[in-house]
Amino acid sequence: MELTLSRTELRMWIEQPMTTRFIALLTDFGEKDFFVASLKAVIAEINPEARTIDITHEVPSFDIRAAGFILMSCYAYFPGGTVFLAVVDPGVAGGRAILLAETARYFFIAPDNGLLTLPLVGEENISLRKVTQSRFWLTEETTTFEARDRMAPVAAWLTQGVSPAEFGPEVGSFKRLKIRPPVRSGLEITGEILYQDRFGNLMTNVPSAMFPSGKASKPKPGPVLYLGSNRIDRFVTSYSEVRDDRPFFLVNSQGLIEIAVREGSAAEALGAKPGDPVRIRFGR
Repeated sequence: MELTLSRTELRMWIEQPMTTRFIALLTDFGEKDFFVASLKAVIAEINPEARTIDITHEVPSFDIRAAGFILMSCYAYFPGGTVFLAVVDPGVAGGRAILLAETARYFFIAPDNGLLTLPLVGEENISLRKVTQSRFWLTEETTTFEARDRMAPVAAWLTQGVSPAEFGPEVGSFKRLKIRPPVRSGLEITGEILYQDRFGNLMTNVPSAMFPSGKASKPKPGPVLYLGSNRIDRFVTSYSEVRDDRPFFLVNSQGLIEIAVREGSAAEALGAKPGDPVRIRFGR
């Protein structure tokens, strides 16, 4: 049966409040303790129909930058209305705020410590709120487990249809990490390493769209990447194209320039880490 909607009905459908049943969890809690189970238990108690999806709980401990990169890299593939509960929080119970951000398609709950810098970088029309209404929390007392006692309940109540406005007042800004944006000047692009994955691949913040050709093809003569004292002149289209253990770089699945070593760790081979500057030079 074919379903057709009039323009008025379509407009009403588009403008209806966002509904959700998914809560995506991202933490540095690991899987050995009771922390993740506690979040899921609190959510299930408030809304048994809510579905939790684990992004990962293996973010390197206290690494806010890595958490932000991981969330930025995957959130757009989730169903509209998903609530992202992201907790990497070295300053827990230290007075920093809890944020609730609403975009056109999603909700984000996180401590105000810079974690949302990368996930929100490409989003427009963001409604940003400070979570202050304790009636939605498990306790008003100071707690060292705010993810369980405050953030998880807010996520669950959102899936029950509670309006974001009920959780606290709007705020005009949030803490941002200091990340050098990629800059192109003539035949040179500068940027930095954003993330090191479990294989030791180094992902930069340089998008292939900044290349002179405007696409992921190989310009002639080929580009050269400089990372510290390392000069890398192999720009390839896939990992399998490389047959030895010399470093190379390519455009990864996110459209970013990535530095790798076949079946090895580029981070170890090059002595590099997130935050290190990179430079890509085109031409001679």
